[in-house]
Amino acid sequence: MSHEQLPKMTVHTANQLAALPLKCLDLQYPYKTGIVFADSTLLGAPSSYHPAFYGCFDWHSSVHGHWMLVRLLKMYPDMERAAEIRSRLAQHLSAANIQTELQLFKSKENKSFERIYGWSWLLQLQRELLTWNDPLGKELSRNVQPLASHFAASYIDFLGKLMYPIRVGEHTNLAFGLCLAWDYAQTTHDQALQTAIHDAAMRFYAKDKNAPIEWEPGGYDFLSPSLEEADLMRRIMPEKEYRPWLYAFLPGLFKNPITILQPGQVKDRTDGKLVHLDGLNLSRTWCLEAIARHGGKNQQAIQALANKHLLTSFPQIASGDYAGEHWLASFAVYLLTAEQQ
Repeated sequence: MSHEQLPKMTVHTANQLAALPLKCLDLQYPYKTGIVFADSTLLGAPSSYHPAFYGCFDWHSSVHGHWMLVRLLKMYPDMERAAEIRSRLAQHLSAANIQTELQLFKSKENKSFERIYGWSWLLQLQRELLTWNDPLGKELSRNVQPLASHFAASYIDFLGKLMYPIRVGEHTNLAFGLCLAWDYAQTTHDQALQTAIHDAAMRFYAKDKNAPIEWEPGGYDFLSPSLEEADLMRRIMPEKEYRPWLYAFLPGLFKNPITILQPGQVKDRTDGKLVHLDGLNLSRTWCLEAIARHGGKNQQAIQALANKHLLTSFPQIASGDYAGEHWLASFAVYLLTAEQQ
């Protein structure tokens, strides 16, 4: 397929993708919680302790569903259902709702709830709100800031204590979380958070060589541990240092033909864990595209590999099953709008 036939973000695509989180922002069940119950006070509907982010199956999926709706509204203010999107954002992201959300994270038992993935997406949501030149964006960013500030401080504390990197292909992947947190820290000029992320990234990853890429993917992966690390280090390192590091870390990407990283295959899109591989193909795409832009060598072959991943899973986003539909659209929007960040 030629480059012209690859999916692109248009108002038509935006309308199609926005329909997916709109289906579930207020859908309370099925719901998967990860909170710790210290006593019986939280026994009740998730909307009682997550009044902002109770839909879309779990907390983090709701957060990045809100993020993608803001991102799309900023790009296409007159998109279909724009008035509905604005209304639902205002309803969910009220000051009172965010304060209730914050109380849960301040409790001793749940201070690590949604670390790392959910924290990071909340920071990305706040970054989107802060850069939205719209009265609603300004109001909602004021509402969300206490929770974002809490996570920024929690990140600094956590990174100061973390002894080893978290190299997994799911929610606790450290490198992906730090990519989102870094972008927030840069936008908000949060020097303390930037320093904490920079120091942790250099401590954990700067000496890495020969990533065991042939071990990827794991059966449940929606993130590539190796590629997410490369995506983080392009933010952290000056280009003259990044390129030699990258060639030593992922040498297989700079050989022709590239024989590593074939797209992940999904046999059952009704299985919430197995459908993760569709997300993996999308997240690999944005990492590979960034490597093609910043790596300095073998750009055409790396971009072709990215396109192969994109075309494998982009058509599967609206599979008809909630297992993938409640979250994959956010990955598609992040990917298709990545160069505008």
